[in-house]
Amino acid sequence: MAETLNEILNNYIANDTTTKDKLLGAAFVVVNKDGILYQGAAGRTRLAPDSPTFTTHSIAWLASGTKLITTTTLMHLLEHSAPTLTLDTDVRPLVPELGALPILSGFEPASADGSSSNGGSGAPILTPNTQPITLRQLLTHTSGLGVDVADPDLQRWAAHVGRTANVGSCTLEGWAAPLKFAPGAAWYYGTGPDWAGQVLERAVAARGGGGKRTLGEYMREHVFGPLGLRATGFRRREVLTAGGEAADERWVPVAERDAETGEFKEGRVPWPEEPVLESGGAGLYSCAEDYAKVMQALLRAAAGEEEGLVVGKDTVREMLRPQLNETQREWCKGIVFKYGSAAELPPDTPVDSGIGGIMNVADVEGKRRKGSIMWSGMANMRWWIDPETGIGGVLLVSVLPYCDATVLKMYDELERAVYGELVPRWKGASQ
Repeated sequence: MAETLNEILNNYIANDTTTKDKLLGAAFVVVNKDGILYQGAAGRTRLAPDSPTFTTHSIAWLASGTKLITTTTLMHLLEHSAPTLTLDTDVRPLVPELGALPILSGFEPASADGSSSNGGSGAPILTPNTQPITLRQLLTHTSGLGVDVADPDLQRWAAHVGRTANVGSCTLEGWAAPLKFAPGAAWYYGTGPDWAGQVLERAVAARGGGGKRTLGEYMREHVFGPLGLRATGFRRREVLTAGGEAADERWVPVAERDAETGEFKEGRVPWPEEPVLESGGAGLYSCAEDYAKVMQALLRAAAGEEEGLVVGKDTVREMLRPQLNETQREWCKGIVFKYGSAAELPPDTPVDSGIGGIMNVADVEGKRRKGSIMWSGMANMRWWIDPETGIGGVLLVSVLPYCDATVLKMYDELERAVYGELVPRWKGASQ
């Protein structure tokens, strides 16, 4: 398998300055519950042909790849907080700022000259939210929250009220956009994991005895430390200098593909290097080796093993259980296929949501089995965990814009190679 995967990686890497239909570099790791089945990388980290080599410990911005680690961290908190705090506890009392968010029900009609009979001038219609908001909803994108920079209605609301902060501000103000609908009514991609991080910080503070702790501090103690993650965190400079290696050798800047020429140009990470608050939805930096360790821990728990785990088997099995009702599933399918979050799946694949990622609830021919969970990041990193087969994979790149066609093609070939060479051999051995 290693030879095949190495060949695929190298086939997609630019050997010179021409980058059309190519990538600068990539890392790919495959794990099962017992360890690494494959790890490899190819290419370079930057535009210049003599740039540092891309490796499995090269560090990039995870963007929404952060969500799996945040979810795992929140599930650890719940295991140690029940029955005071559960997946279905109303968290509005813990985070009043979240509880105060209204529902954006629409906009008042405006006349051609910008006025209306009631003086609304197209003003947003906001109604109080009276429904509970739970961690289950925050972590499955069923809380009603959206992402302001990607939603036309929230952008219109922001313009009307003169708001300048947004989700990328990494502040409560930036996350505090109105709900798109009442909690639980539908599925909609939003800032739920960011608010879940605030639930964790408030819950830990409410215990007393230890003072205020950030989401990142809790992660370091209860996830990064136990799993041996040495290059993951919310502050880029701290992550890059960990382990004693030169920061410039490890960092993978964003490469942005020009829409007209298909060639790469220098891009930038659209995220603050020193965030005010740590974003549980998109704020982590990490490497493929570290990310694979999180997936391995979840696979071990899913298989029923207890030793050395961050969360227990019952918790992980709940994370891997479909969570949505019929209405939520329809919304989910319409959104994730439209915007590319499920781009590695055939468009007729039935999907649901686990806690921490989207699930395919039918086998994908030549690829992952039903019940697999997956997600991706804005800079095109992608991962999947297949509990039925017992394997997971993570691809780390640093490319914009999202859903780069070359990344998707390579990812499909890598996954098909994994299942084509590894899984049949396992099945034959078990018969």
